[in-house]
Amino acid sequence: MEIELSCNSYAFESLTVEPFNAEPPRSALISSYVTPVDFFYKRNHGPIPIVDDIESYYVSICGLIENSKDLFMRDIRMLRKYNITATLQCAGNRRTAMSNVRTATVAQEEKMIMLSPGLTSYEMQHAVWSGAKLADVLELVGIPNLTSVTRSGGKHVEFVSIDKCKEENGGPYKASIPLSQATNPEADVLLAYEMNGEAQYSVVALFLVVWATSCLNPVELTSWLTLNSNAYSKFFLSIIMPKPLNRDHGYPLRVVVPGVIGARSVKWLDTINILAEECQGFFMQKDYKMFPPSVNWDNINWKSRRPLMDFPVQHNTETCWLTVRNLLTRGRECDEAWKDPQLLYNLQAKVSGYAVSGGGRGIERVDISVDGGKNWVEASRYQKTGIPYIADHMSSDKWAWVFFEVIIDIPHSTQIVAKAVDTAANVQPESVETIWNLRGVLNTSWHRVQVRVGHSNM
Repeated sequence: MEIELSCNSYAFESLTVEPFNAEPPRSALISSYVTPVDFFYKRNHGPIPIVDDIESYYVSICGLIENSKDLFMRDIRMLRKYNITATLQCAGNRRTAMSNVRTATVAQEEKMIMLSPGLTSYEMQHAVWSGAKLADVLELVGIPNLTSVTRSGGKHVEFVSIDKCKEENGGPYKASIPLSQATNPEADVLLAYEMNGEAQYSVVALFLVVWATSCLNPVELTSWLTLNSNAYSKFFLSIIMPKPLNRDHGYPLRVVVPGVIGARSVKWLDTINILAEECQGFFMQKDYKMFPPSVNWDNINWKSRRPLMDFPVQHNTETCWLTVRNLLTRGRECDEAWKDPQLLYNLQAKVSGYAVSGGGRGIERVDISVDGGKNWVEASRYQKTGIPYIADHMSSDKWAWVFFEVIIDIPHSTQIVAKAVDTAANVQPESVETIWNLRGVLNTSWHRVQVRVGHSNM
């Protein structure tokens, strides 16, 4: 087994080498609606496997079904291809802030992540995933759409990975979802083989295409293609085919379960099992569960809580820019005024970030406060430039994050607070203390940004 680091890992804050975990600078998170592959967070529990022989790679579908089947990549690619825009996030998002209140118990690699200077574990990004719907794949083995239980009693779909991890005693990473979700086409569960897969063209490729079609007559073109068919077809396919997943993100095939914590979107897929009960793996039964603040390692009962699935409504305030409106300095030069914040007033802040909710629920509003939560202003929301965002409307991406921004007058120094509300009226909790849990998962409390006005080089 080998570890494959992204060729653009320089853009990341590398948190651990093995297993490889890294996240981008916060400033890169909302640089675009779709997160570039090179800036997508990397979260792993074991060494990254390498699949070299794609022709012999296949996924086994077995368990409580009448006909087991092995599917090769060519079989999966023959099914209708869907493009699903979805946000993925680690359930430990903002875990550092939770541990600042009270220490949460985490795995060794998570400790290293949390102790990395300046990092806050913002492991949430957004991509366009392409592949076959799991509902279509399961139809190939005789499981119709909208099935809750198979004839043999199967109620859950388990995904088993190629990669190995110590939490499974050297066995494969695995997780499951209900069969009713897996067979629902509206749930958009994918077996994805592309990520942000727009076709990539090069100048050389375009030149050769133009030359071949314009400079050769039909007879010459046919002869040229015949003589060079093997070499040139491989060349052209390599530069104009959509980009596959890279190894960091699950090449050659991964599961994407939109609206659900990232731990269920298994990478490097090996086997799909149809089970009577949910997966009994470590990360389903002894991790990624949320307990009340009163539970500790002396009184924990893992069986008393269900595995986490849909993630709650949440947001992150990623940028906060200060500007001065109608700068008045009472007779002093501007540079001198910046040295004395008491002389400045009419300050403004542009507050922006992203909000998202699980289960396909849209974002109804994002509220911003500049006085610690006493008074609120509603921010504008958008996904795509030039298209108004309407929560739960067909023009909006239901599995995707929503950007927000507002320009607001502020006192000289203050705490800016933001909270999001989804279409089911779920609201972020005010305090991290009220949702603290010993595993440090799902910190969705209000995000607070301290703003201090001082000298500027404006």
